[in-house]
Amino acid sequence: MKIQDIKQLYASAPSGQALLHILTDDKVSTVFLDGLGASAAPMVFSAMADRVGRVMLFILQDNDEASYFYNDLNQILGPEQVLLYPSSYKRAVKYGQRDAANEILRTEVMAQLSAMNEGGSARTLYVVACPEALCELVVSQQQFSDHVISLARGQMVPLSGLVRQLLAKGFHEVDYVYEPGQFAVRGSILDVYSYSCEFPFRIDFFGDEIDTIRTFEVQDQLSKDPKDQVEIVPEMARNITEKVSFFRFLPDDAIVVMKDYTYLCDTIESIYQDGFSSQAMTERMEGATEMEREEIQQQMRKENMLVSGRQFAEDVERHRRVEFGHHPSATPSATLSFHITPQPLFHKNINLLMQTLDDYQSQGYRLYILADSRKQIQRLRDIFSEAGADEDVAAVKTPITFEPVESTLHEGYVDTDLRACFFTDHQIFDRFHKYHLRSDSARAGKMALTMKELQEMEPGDFIVHVDFGIGKFIGLVRVPTGDSYQEMIRIGYQRGDTVDVSIHALYKISKYRRSETGEPPRLSTLGTGAWERMKERTKNRIKDIARDLIRLYAKRRHEKGFAFAADNYMQHELEASFLYEDTPDQLKATNDVKADMESARPMDRLVCGDVGFGKTEVAIRAAFKAACDSKQVAVLVPTTVLAFQHYQTFRDRLRDFPVRVEYLSRARSAKQTREILEDLKEGKIDILIGTHKLIGKSVQWKDIGLLIIDEEQKFGVAVKEKIRKLKSNIDTLTMSATPIPRTLQFSLMGARDMSIIRTPPPNRYPIYTEMGTYNHELIADAINFEMSRNGQVYFVNDRISNLPEIANLIHKYVPDARVAIGHGQMRPEALEDIIMGFINYDYDVLLSTTIVENGIDIPNANTI
Repeated sequence: MKIQDIKQLYASAPSGQALLHILTDDKVSTVFLDGLGASAAPMVFSAMADRVGRVMLFILQDNDEASYFYNDLNQILGPEQVLLYPSSYKRAVKYGQRDAANEILRTEVMAQLSAMNEGGSARTLYVVACPEALCELVVSQQQFSDHVISLARGQMVPLSGLVRQLLAKGFHEVDYVYEPGQFAVRGSILDVYSYSCEFPFRIDFFGDEIDTIRTFEVQDQLSKDPKDQVEIVPEMARNITEKVSFFRFLPDDAIVVMKDYTYLCDTIESIYQDGFSSQAMTERMEGATEMEREEIQQQMRKENMLVSGRQFAEDVERHRRVEFGHHPSATPSATLSFHITPQPLFHKNINLLMQTLDDYQSQGYRLYILADSRKQIQRLRDIFSEAGADEDVAAVKTPITFEPVESTLHEGYVDTDLRACFFTDHQIFDRFHKYHLRSDSARAGKMALTMKELQEMEPGDFIVHVDFGIGKFIGLVRVPTGDSYQEMIRIGYQRGDTVDVSIHALYKISKYRRSETGEPPRLSTLGTGAWERMKERTKNRIKDIARDLIRLYAKRRHEKGFAFAADNYMQHELEASFLYEDTPDQLKATNDVKADMESARPMDRLVCGDVGFGKTEVAIRAAFKAACDSKQVAVLVPTTVLAFQHYQTFRDRLRDFPVRVEYLSRARSAKQTREILEDLKEGKIDILIGTHKLIGKSVQWKDIGLLIIDEEQKFGVAVKEKIRKLKSNIDTLTMSATPIPRTLQFSLMGARDMSIIRTPPPNRYPIYTEMGTYNHELIADAINFEMSRNGQVYFVNDRISNLPEIANLIHKYVPDARVAIGHGQMRPEALEDIIMGFINYDYDVLLSTTIVENGIDIPNANTI
């Protein structure tokens, strides 16, 4: 069933009918919804959307809570009826770093509310916000309307006049748009990136008439959806002269829904006061009288564009209020009680899950399990059917029957009134659940980076064209093509020859990478065939290498390996309990690896993917599959620190399964090493993780079936020769984010199978890189910000001798920072203690050399 079907259950339920009556009765000024917990609130309000017919502003306690609430509403109602109103800042307000993607979401909300106030049709619109967003003053509705440019298909507008308007309103003309606030003109086509939409607009003119309007993708510049009418909105933050509260945009009949009203007022007041806490503001207060202090505060309020807690309360009082949470702020006009309990915690305990579901089922409850993935639902069915047949796993009275729901909510719950359980798969298996927001495309995608690099190139830089060879970048030029102009990249060659390349053929061009000597390259000469002959010679050399490699790997192809059995229910349970949702590439890589393992031919597969894309999880699943068939697994890593990290990861993921995981490195004592080797020889260890000590003569395996090599590019030639002897006829899985050319060549020529994980995890934030001169203020600001949100910081310096000096600087300017120093010359035991302390949050800053590059995963460290 679909999640919208659950909405209909609440629309027809007595509690839903009662809430609708209250919401449409203007005489009821305040309402308290008692017991409305977990994700029941967005579900209940979604059921009202079709009939309430007005704007409702939902205010949650912080940005994450608001984002999850928005995500739940969006899953049920879709983006047309639900909008998110976030803070316009990347960090806290006082840091002043604006986020273009958030500006788009804010402007879209104000644009839709402004249109409704100016005579648009009355409809239901849900706006979700948090205190950080509402504390900011915004442009007045009149000024907003004055800065909006409305365009419609068929409208008569001179293109030159429209360009002058855009320039006057703060838009910047560029060759190709890639971020909000830009526009580009190519003949009769105008591309403009408005702050009111997550995609830029492409407007095609026929004379002075607008012929077509479409959105388009920044990444590939291809058109998307047609539009009849659009509104082009500049960055309002730069055009504010009159500042008002966001509540001025709300219609008079709007309803404000809040979670813990008192807490919201306190939070906004705290943000308001923090905006005045800088040293400059304190100095302005010194020696001022009470009246002068009040005037200074008013001036400061204007400068900081902040709303006070008192002003927020006054704005809320002008509208009807609905409160939910722990208790009402005052005596409400009406109270409506719900009987909701949060989903129980199962912690991947299938026995407990089945007993709980059986208990609810016997009491007459209907069971609904919500999941975004059909495969996850199938995994649950397989687990229930296989585990239900095992008397030792669960003793259930009747078979578990549940209704699968195609989408999920953030928090599952049990509704006693409806006699229904709405459980989520990510809570059953302790998997991470991330909200999905719009406008991430505004955070500079792949094409944007390419365009930025292109615009950063200077005339005279060397570039390589795949067809013409090495040339010099002359610049971007406009070349007439028929009645219009085409943007081209002009490349210069020997004898003054030039080639113009279309901006859409960027894939044929790359920046020249200088040789180690640093000498400039020789420019290619057009028409001589020299570049083609050079490419042909290179191809011939590659063929010689390929011939040798094919001969080398042909022997391995004919060797017979071990064919592993198909997945059992424990394998399904392990994969279902993964903390995150599998990306499509990650799922394909897992299936490829398991298919290779089930084949009689020895596996030799490279899994290539960026950091954080899920390669380790693929390795864990492969290792567990081997262990289920009583085969031992070797996991080879380049460093002691990474060995221990992988040991922790493997052990935690496989804690609930009958598998023994150990690790071997120079950090282990002689006694520990001896015991591990004895147990390994006797077959008591299933998975052994370690550095090159794993391939020593003293290491004897009872029955090794799988070799996993992580970060292969870090191993030397001698180590790889030993690996080759070890892996003569066992399955081998190699993982790397940056494979060396030889390893990559094996895969590309087919001698080694390859799986590429290109897809990043859902809602993965882009990396924000900022370059600056070395100064203590910048360092202190970065560390203080990260510590303010309970995060951690890597501080990387390549010279060991400078580390104590930098530590003293950090202690001087950030006295409360807990700093640890780590580098490769430390004793292994000491370095391991430092890394473990950092993982366990005993330190705020890890000051180290580049030893941290070797795949160490510390999710709480967000800044480097």
